Amino acid sequence: MIGLERARELWRRSDVTVRDFPLAVLCVALSCLPSFHGTQIGDLPHRPFDAVTIVVIALECLPLAVRRRWPVVCLALVSAGFALDQLRGYQTFGGTALPIALLSVGAHLERNRRAAAIGFSVAYVPLAVALALRGLGEPISGFVTFYLALALAWGVGAWLRSTRIAEAERRRLVAEETRTAERTRIASELHDVVTHHVTAMVVQAEAARYLTAAPDRLDGALTAVTDTGRRALTDLRHLLDLLNPDHQADATTPAVGRFLTLVEQTRQAGQPVEFTEEGTPAESTGSADLVAYRVVQEALTNALKYAHGSRTSVQVRHSPREITVEVSTDGSGSRTGSPGGSGRGLTGLRERVDVLGGDFAADRLTGGGFVVRARIPAGSSA
Repeated sequence: MIGLERARELWRRSDVTVRDFPLAVLCVALSCLPSFHGTQIGDLPHRPFDAVTIVVIALECLPLAVRRRWPVVCLALVSAGFALDQLRGYQTFGGTALPIALLSVGAHLERNRRAAAIGFSVAYVPLAVALALRGLGEPISGFVTFYLALALAWGVGAWLRSTRIAEAERRRLVAEETRTAERTRIASELHDVVTHHVTAMVVQAEAARYLTAAPDRLDGALTAVTDTGRRALTDLRHLLDLLNPDHQADATTPAVGRFLTLVEQTRQAGQPVEFTEEGTPAESTGSADLVAYRVVQEALTNALKYAHGSRTSVQVRHSPREITVEVSTDGSGSRTGSPGGSGRGLTGLRERVDVLGGDFAADRLTGGGFVVRARIPAGSSA
């Protein structure tokens, strides 16, 4: 079985000339059998095979080996052999190579397609005239019908070519959309991981400038900055591990207790946060836990940026079917030392929640505060 699979793989990798050669050999073999008669146009009497027949059969059949590599060369040689076949009255089975050559030109010729079609059509006229003059009165309709049959073979090849091109374009677009979606996902993950930690570090470092007269408090502030930096490095390494193609572990879901760790980090940055977590997480939450974690992370980051020092409330509720998150701040604090934002975070969160079939809202409150609410179905995957 392994040998058969290897043979198939070698066959698929071999040159197209090698793969088309058996067709040419089969056509030659069938043409050498007197019982296999080919196409006849005109009404010339049948002639028995002679030495010239071998040359005719070779011209008609052997060029099929290059029908995909050099389709015009194949068509020219096959047409010459077909003309000799009909003019001498052999009517061999090799005549069936002509529609195959035409189909191959329609399917595989990339340039000068119109010139090739016109050239073949012009070349057909003297052949038809010669057969008509040497015959006993073949009606013109017979020659026209045969030409239309050959044109149909060309048309089938052209249709196959257009189908192949459309499929290649579809695959290209799918690959481009996949790459774009992956870049967007990576950018969103980097935004979520980096923005929160860096914002906390900026706020903590800014506060440390005013604590030089209180060494104990200064040491605590600098320790918080150091701890936040280490967590940022840990999360970045984790993200880089996920981008590694050889990484097998499913580590996208935050560990149990990460919500509380996130809240504690925000508190160390000087933000008063009330945290409530209710219910028991579902056995299988899919991507819901990660998205809920990102919602809390982004909302707390915005609280540090735009309402530093304001009272903030975080509520997370688990149920068998969904996770609901609500983060609100009253906006009564200071905006000092808060870096500006691009709005990418909330937009990315809305897209993530929508993908899971949930609801997301971010609204301003009276007095300058804001509230972020999300309902995330559990057991979904993204």
